[in-house]
Amino acid sequence: MDEQLLPDLLRLRGSVMAASDEFFAAKENLIKPGAPAFVPESYDAKGQVYDGWETRRRRGPDGTLPDQAAKDWVIVRLGVPGAVRSIVVDTAFFTGNYPQSCSADACSISGYPVLEELTADAGPGRWREIVPRALLTGDHRHVFKVNSGRRSTHVRLNIFPDGGVARLHVHGEVVPDPAMLEGLTVDLAALENGADIAARSDQFYSSPRNVISPGLSRVMGEGWETRRRRKAGYEWLVVRLAGRGIVHLAEIDTSWYRGNQPDFASLQTMDVGPAGASLDDESAWRDLLPRFRLLPDTPHRFRVDARPATHVRLNIFPDGGVARLRLYGSLTDDGLAAIRRRWDETA
Repeated sequence: MDEQLLPDLLRLRGSVMAASDEFFAAKENLIKPGAPAFVPESYDAKGQVYDGWETRRRRGPDGTLPDQAAKDWVIVRLGVPGAVRSIVVDTAFFTGNYPQSCSADACSISGYPVLEELTADAGPGRWREIVPRALLTGDHRHVFKVNSGRRSTHVRLNIFPDGGVARLHVHGEVVPDPAMLEGLTVDLAALENGADIAARSDQFYSSPRNVISPGLSRVMGEGWETRRRRKAGYEWLVVRLAGRGIVHLAEIDTSWYRGNQPDFASLQTMDVGPAGASLDDESAWRDLLPRFRLLPDTPHRFRVDARPATHVRLNIFPDGGVARLRLYGSLTDDGLAAIRRRWDETA
């Protein structure tokens, strides 16, 4: 699988904790949701404004070039614990001021550590290298594959010796903490709980993964919207639940979709089980919520009576946009056990 197709763990409500320097441009720019932008000849008191993180120029003794080991760094907190599969270092618009090279480290530490705990020489926050030092070029999106099955909570990007980076992305697999799911009613469709999109019919305007992302959509573009159908049929997406569970409450939110919301929707479930039933097997799907009418710009909520399931399919008729899908319920015993095994395997 293309690692860049996995969720961006940093944008699941992650944050930028600290940087060694941010003289020219703020470290928080690294995790902006949109693509980098550049306006020529836009200056502030420190020079040309860049949409990224940029450090000052390093110098060696008496104005010589800095030592080969000289570096700047930034530490980010992932939104959820996860197994990192790739890191993207984007130097868009940095053409004469990009770093010569970079590397990345990761650590896993429970709770909410402060910077001093993360930078201690020993202890639970000890760093391990996940991307060896590699050359960078200007105005380019660099993708570095990560070969590690261990889970991480924080990532440190090192740049040598200085310079600017527009965006940082950390793609990987969410590894939810079973202690945060056990015995609770949770959103079984939430990306941050380990759910993901398993299949979809169309994603012309925006990604289906938006519907299971944290928070409310702020604009129409933050939902899932399909192109206009010109033939019979309907659009759909399949959510792999965080674990095998039972859904008790379903919410289909059409916020911001006014004039382009679907006319109707329905929900179906499938319990894949040990035999591994195919998502294409129509006979394996069971109705969770029969077809119902959708209103524009409205969160629709329904109590449902479900059996254990591993996947849920949202069908929309005939096409349109949905802002969010929430499926509140609880994990089964075997669903929780699978999450515990995954947590232990990635320790």
